[in-house]
Amino acid sequence: MSNVSVYNMEGKEVGAIELNDTVFGVEIKEHLVHQAVVLQLANNRQGTQKAKTRSEVRGGGRKPWRQKGTGHARQGSIRAPQWTGGGVVFAPTPRDYSFKMNKKEKKAALLSVLTSKVQENKFLVLDELKLDEVKTKEMKKVLDNLKVANAIVVVEDNSKNVVLSARNIPGVTTATAGTINVYDLLKYNTVIATKASVASIEEVYA
Repeated sequence: MSNVSVYNMEGKEVGAIELNDTVFGVEIKEHLVHQAVVLQLANNRQGTQKAKTRSEVRGGGRKPWRQKGTGHARQGSIRAPQWTGGGVVFAPTPRDYSFKMNKKEKKAALLSVLTSKVQENKFLVLDELKLDEVKTKEMKKVLDNLKVANAIVVVEDNSKNVVLSARNIPGVTTATAGTINVYDLLKYNTVIATKASVASIEEVYA
């Protein structure tokens, strides 16, 4: 099992914690990590491009002139693609870019990233992270004590003050054990978790 240091909110080392190897010591599978990131970005795409076909453009229900005898080419609608204001021939429509990964693959990708963070010494554990009031300055002070500027902070479900205090700090986000994802873990340089959060992560993913 991997051992990592435990710090307090002043940034001082106060002990160590043993991490479960089934979560923090797995084989790193880079192809699954890449696939998980592509999945998340693709699923966030809205696919909003749209143009109207001849059936969707307003008007054009009546045949503009009779079929024969006018000297004009035959026409069926003033909203046909060759007319100004007509529909687009093969108009783009909203597209669903999402795709799926197996649950085991998603889990393997997440554990791979957690393992790599531990191996790179970018996984910091705090004995506790509690703020008496919503105060961005206090949260910033904790991060400065840990010498961290860019981080994802994994908190317990009842840490409302911490979440609200961290939300205005650039380069910092918060998550719970059940909402961490591969993209955010890679996007932020350091993972900060409390001992309680580490226990929750091990409980959810072990």
